[in-house]
Amino acid sequence: MRMKELGRTGLKVSELCLGSMTWGSQNTLEEGHAQIDRSLDAGINFIDTAEMYPVNPVKAETIGRTEEIIGDWFAKTGRRDQVILATKHSGAGLMAVRDGAPITSDSIPKVIEGNLKRLQTDYIDLYQFHWPNRGSYHFRQNWGFDPSNQNKADTLAHIEEALEALQKEVDRGTIRHFGLSNDSAWGTSQWLRISEDKGLPRVVSMQNEYSLLCRHYDTDMSELSVNEDVGLLAYSPLAAGLLTGKYQGGAVPKGSRMDLNGNLGGRKTDNAFKAVDAYIAVAEKHGLDVTQMSLAWCRTRPFMCSAIFGATSMDQLEVALGSVDVELSDEVLTDIAAAHKAYGMPY
Repeated sequence: MRMKELGRTGLKVSELCLGSMTWGSQNTLEEGHAQIDRSLDAGINFIDTAEMYPVNPVKAETIGRTEEIIGDWFAKTGRRDQVILATKHSGAGLMAVRDGAPITSDSIPKVIEGNLKRLQTDYIDLYQFHWPNRGSYHFRQNWGFDPSNQNKADTLAHIEEALEALQKEVDRGTIRHFGLSNDSAWGTSQWLRISEDKGLPRVVSMQNEYSLLCRHYDTDMSELSVNEDVGLLAYSPLAAGLLTGKYQGGAVPKGSRMDLNGNLGGRKTDNAFKAVDAYIAVAEKHGLDVTQMSLAWCRTRPFMCSAIFGATSMDQLEVALGSVDVELSDEVLTDIAAAHKAYGMPY
């Protein structure tokens, strides 16, 4: 398992990060614990969660359950020091969490106290804002994204106030580092500028969606990441399971994300299935497993810090872990590039 530096922190995180959003809905406590045990044995030292997990579906009555499962594992094993732990503060609009309240300087310490209690730990290694209050083009909102209703002065004031609140948490020792999620190049640049001007916590990572089927990050965010040492923590690197091939030909495995959520959060399109067929053909041509090829491809990207994958079975987990042994040849990368040019952004 290769290690990458998390921003400019000096912390080394594994190239694969264990995602946890199914623990407490699709997976039991025992299954979540088994995934952690196996992943650490395989060399993973990085786990990502959020206060709003589990999902599939998001429900007010299960909010925070995933953090509780991780906290139970810490209490049971005493292995907190072997994990780089990342969690998140939900942004505005999610009614199941605090009635959709936004991120504020007042909410930050209160939410962190809840995170820490559920996780049964004294500190969080990476604290992330799940999405910006001002909105973004993520979650399939890119097709009609319009930032003209944003108030720049309010956004900048919020950033400064939030960073000041985060600094207090760093000083208290409750968090070590700060990252963003579902943000843009402009937004990230403002967080960086204000943090540097005021001597406040610097953004160390960006957690955005990224896969062979979703490549917004390849342009402006790529340049920002490389020049500012803000590495990508790619979520949905398997496109919510599409890139495993399990949904091809109309298949909907019982208990799968598509079975529970229907359109996979807007990812289920005719073009998506055509694109997956193309990537499956590339994998078969070169004797590769398409799941492992998709994860290994993430490792080739110049801005990648770690790819966050999830599994609902130990068999799925083993396949994902095996991707670290897959090296993609120039011929494979050429074929992947051709498939991307043919299908672009399929959802």
